[in-house]
Amino acid sequence: MTMVLNETLRLYPPVTALVRKTKQAIKLGQFSLPKDALLLLPILAVHHNQKFWGPDAMLFKPERFAVGVSKAAIHPNAFFPFSLGPSNCVGQNFAMLEAKSVLAMILQRFSFSLSPDYKHAPIAVITLQTQHGMPIIFKSIEV
Repeated sequence: MTMVLNETLRLYPPVTALVRKTKQAIKLGQFSLPKDALLLLPILAVHHNQKFWGPDAMLFKPERFAVGVSKAAIHPNAFFPFSLGPSNCVGQNFAMLEAKSVLAMILQRFSFSLSPDYKHAPIAVITLQTQHGMPIIFKSIEV
């Protein structure tokens, strides 16, 4: 389940980009950045980049995460749906635990599929959302 959630977060991160500000002048590769420089971290672009994820970057392949998050891509930090380092999301572990719990409860009682009316059209507002909603058909599992 963790691999499926991670691959979902790779393709559809809740936030599409982050902005960070340098606390001091730093050298970042060949670039020298002054204090208070703003950096845009394009999560969605990095998560879909073939340079980091290979030619199948746009495919849903949870097995990418079979050997762990840091080895899923060519670069160990190419996956950051909750940011990285000291400024990462404090709710990351809670969000993952909650998603697993809810999915486990649903899967125990229901099977589900997308409605034939579903139109895949993600849109970035402040967060990544479905433009036309996500109609899902649930069927009770007889126990």
